[in-house]
Parts: sequence; structure tokens; C-alpha cells
Amino acid sequence: MIDAMKTFLYFAYGSNMHTRRLQQRTPSACKAGTGFVTGRRLAFHKVSHDGSGKCDIEATTSATEKVYGVLFTIARSEKAALDRVEGLGIGYDEAIFTVHKTDGTEVKALAYIATATDPAMRPYEWYKALVVAGAIEHGLPQEHIERIRAFRAQPDPNEHRRAEHERLLIQNTQGLE
Repeated sequence: MIDAMKTFLYFAYGSNMHTRRLQQRTPSACKAGTGFVTGRRLAFHKVSHDGSGKCDIEATTSATEKVYGVLFTIARSEKAALDRVEGLGIGYDEAIFTVHKTDGTEVKALAYIATATDPAMRPYEWYKALVVAGAIEHGLPQEHIERIRAFRAQPDPNEHRRAEHERLLIQNTQGLE
């Protein structure tokens, strides 16, 4: 049984949906379901230190818009590590959202929302591929996956960083065979 005082519930909607990536950052991460938040739309406009756009769940005026994602329980002792890789305070803030789980229940979960955005930003191809791979891994709706795929991406000029992240994608594919 999971001790709720020692864990928190996290709603991943970007590259952290990819379980292997998230577990590299927070080894205790364990899937707790899938769901969506309403009144939000997925964007790749968060300004990243690496010159690309990262995911955000941008607020909208439409309660019918939604963003799907994956819920994970994570040890509270690993929260500082997640805050650090997410750039809490230097590009993302945290917020608690009501997540409508695909099983029909609702839960409160932590998610990160972008504070520094630019609509001209584009994700690197490997980053977008991680987001798509995570959505597929967890069986998110095909419509949502196609929405992610529709975003334009750019090649990463840093060959080492690109290769490192593409290795993660290849390892994931090999693990599914």
C-alpha cells in the first residue's frame, strides 16, 4: 500500500509521460492512471534554455478544451529533483489541477505550467518524439496523439544531446519488442 504522506500525485502531459524518461529523473515514479484537464490546450511554447519550445498546458476560455496526460505517484523525497529538471521558478510554476481520470473519477494532482512563453518557439524533433511516444505508451486517445504530431518541430543543432535523447527512444522501442 502506498503511503500518501510520502508520495504526491503528478500529472505529466509532455516528455515526462515517457515512463523511462521520468524514472531517470524520479526513480520512484509509478503510473497511477490517465486523464485530462479541462480549460487548457497543449502548446510547445515554453522557452527552454536549450533554444527550443517545451510543452505547456495553456489556459483557454473554453471549458471544452482539454489536455490528456498520465498520472504518476512519486516519492516526496524526489520532488526537489523533479522541480530542478522542470525549471521550477525559472520557466515553470507548479499548480494543483483537477484531473478527470479516464475511469470516471477525479483527483487533484501537481502539474507544471510555463511562465516564460513565446508562440514562435518550436520543439526539437526528439522532444516531440518523446511526447508522442509517452502518449502512445499510455494509450492516450488517438485524436490527442494526432494533435501532438501536428506540431511543427525543428532539428536539434546539438548532435550529442539529440543522440542521447534518441537513444532513450530506441531503448523504449526495443523494450516493447
